[in-house]
Amino acid sequence: MTPKLSIIQRRRFCTQGHLLNPIVSIGKAGLTKSVLEEIDRGLLSHELIKIKVHLDNRDIRKSMLETICQDLNAAPIQQIGKIFVIYRQKPEDADPKKIEKINTQGKKREPRRTKRSYQN
Repeated sequence: MTPKLSIIQRRRFCTQGHLLNPIVSIGKAGLTKSVLEEIDRGLLSHELIKIKVHLDNRDIRKSMLETICQDLNAAPIQQIGKIFVIYRQKPEDADPKKIEKINTQGKKREPRRTKRSYQN
């Protein structure tokens, strides 16, 4: 069951999604379990995400979008070519520490300061 959105909400999410960069890329292997988990993590931390698909068949891409939305209880916002924009509201019982951990997993540390930076 996918959540129903009003036209106004869908338009607002379309404009917000236009500015996003894809955070998940689906390759030739298709929709695997690990890809679904990554999409779920992205929806948990961002609510609105953009997905890039590297397949040429339109029917497969359309069925892939439907599968993602059904499995993750998300709403499809927009599909333009090989780009999907999907939305899922954050659950109220989401643990903020868990979300913070997800957001900081891929971040790099700050570069070390040089001797000259201490002299200024």
